Amino acid sequence: MEKQTFGIKIAALRKERGMTQAELAEKMGVTDKAVSKWERDLSYPDVALLPRLAELFGISVDELMQSGENANETGKDVPKHSFQSLLLLMTTCIPLAMGVAVTVLSFLKQLSLYSGFGLLGIGLASVALHLLIAREK
Repeated sequence: MEKQTFGIKIAALRKERGMTQAELAEKMGVTDKAVSKWERDLSYPDVALLPRLAELFGISVDELMQSGENANETGKDVPKHSFQSLLLLMTTCIPLAMGVAVTVLSFLKQLSLYSGFGLLGIGLASVALHLLIAREK
C-alpha cells in the first residue's frame, strides 16, 4: 500500500465529514487556498492549529500526524526525489548567481582577475554537479 501523505489524510478526513475546503477553512480561521495547499502537500498548517484540526476531525493530534500504514517513527520521511529536485534547483541557481556577480562587478570595475576566475570556477563546478545529478535522475 502506498504511503498516505498528510495532505491526503486531511482531504480524506474532510470529505468523510462532508465538508468543503471553504467550510474547513472557515472553521480553522484560514483561507480555502491554505486548505488546498495542505491537501496538495504544498504547505502544512501552523503547529498551533493542529489541536483544533484534530478536534474538528474527532481524532487526536497523534492520529492526525501519523500517515501511511507504517509511519516513519521519526516523522521525517523525506522522499529522495524532493532532495534531488532541491539539489537540481541549487545547482541551477548558483552558476546563474556567479555569472551575474562577475558581470556586474566587471562593469563596476570592482573585480580582480583572481576573484573573477574564482567565481566562474564555482559556477562551472555547480554546472558539472547539476549535470551529474540530472543524469542520475
